[in-house]
Amino acid sequence: MIRAVAPEPARILLVRHGETEWNAARRFQGTSDVGVSARGRLQAEALARALRPRALVAAYSSPLRRARETAEIALAGRGVPLTVVPELAELGIGEWEGRLADELGEPYRRWAQAPLDNPPPGGEPLPAVAARVGRAIEAIRRSHAPGAPPAAAGEVLVVAHGGVISVYACVVLGLSLNHLWRLRVDNGSLTVVTPPRLLTINETGHLPP
Repeated sequence: MIRAVAPEPARILLVRHGETEWNAARRFQGTSDVGVSARGRLQAEALARALRPRALVAAYSSPLRRARETAEIALAGRGVPLTVVPELAELGIGEWEGRLADELGEPYRRWAQAPLDNPPPGGEPLPAVAARVGRAIEAIRRSHAPGAPPAAAGEVLVVAHGGVISVYACVVLGLSLNHLWRLRVDNGSLTVVTPPRLLTINETGHLPP
C-alpha cells in the first residue's frame, strides 16, 4: 500500500529588525518609531543574501519603521509582497520608552529577571502581547498552510522585534513569560518555526561581525 505523504506545514522565518542607534545605546524603544542605523542596514543586506536560496512566497512586517526598513532591504528585487501587520509591533514599555537601561537601576534589574512579575509603569501587559502576537502568527500560518492556493505555499518571512519573537518562543516552548529575556534574539537574527514547533532560534551566522 502506498502511503500519502503529508504536505509540509507552513514554515515561518521570524527575523528581528536590524540594529538602531537606540539599540546600540541600550535605549528603550518599545513602540517608538526609530529607523535602522548604518549597521542595521548592513545586517539587513546580510539577511538578504542569506534568504536568497529560500523560496519565499510572502512577507509580513511590524508597522514600525525599523522592521519595515529591514524587510524592504531583505526583499529588494525579489517581487515578494510585503504586508504590514499591526499586531506584530513591539511591546509597549510605558514610561521607560526613550530612557537608557543603565539609568533605571533596580526596577530594570527586576524586570530583566522576571518581566511578567515586574512590568514597567504603563507598559503593555505581557499576556496581552502574547495574545496579539499569537493571533497574528496563527493567521499567517493559516494563510500558508497545506490546502492554501499553490501561490501561497512555501516559506514566509516575518520581520518583527526582539520582544515579540521572545514572547512567541516562550508560548511555543510552554515557558513562563518571566523567562522572556533568557531567550536571546539578536538584531538581524533568524528564528524558524512551523507552528506550533520551534525549529531554530537566534541564527546569526549570516550576520557581519
